[in-house]
Amino acid sequence: MNLDAKTYQNYVKAYAKKSPSPKNCIAAFLVGGSICLLAEGFYRLYLHLGLAEASVRILTPVTIIVLTAIATGFGVFDCLAKFAGAGTLVPISGFANAVTSPAIDNKAEGLVMGVGAKMFIIAGPVIVYGTLASVIWGVIYYFLHGRGIV
Repeated sequence: MNLDAKTYQNYVKAYAKKSPSPKNCIAAFLVGGSICLLAEGFYRLYLHLGLAEASVRILTPVTIIVLTAIATGFGVFDCLAKFAGAGTLVPISGFANAVTSPAIDNKAEGLVMGVGAKMFIIAGPVIVYGTLASVIWGVIYYFLHGRGIV
């Protein structure tokens, strides 16, 4: 079956399931906001318990990471992601899920070749290109700042 681009686009339009965009946006907003609200709740709780603010700033994201890893392990995070889509990609929870999921999926291959080797299969490129982008921006900022532009 050899189709030109226009015929193929018409074919795809005819059979593609329509996405309920308003519903998806609302679900993503509510779930992403709830994750942020939960983090804020932990932040306030830790401050109320008398912990130093420097410690609270470390403990809050660690708590969200641990809760996301546990939810991923029990399959709860996947159900939440199916409902909320991008709402679960709030950076810290999305990253924790991206590291935990491959580790769980590949644990049968052993700790080294399964969990260790596959743990960063999704998150690895994000780390590499995020680091590269920050270095490039840092160099640009350094030269602009040195010339008094920024």
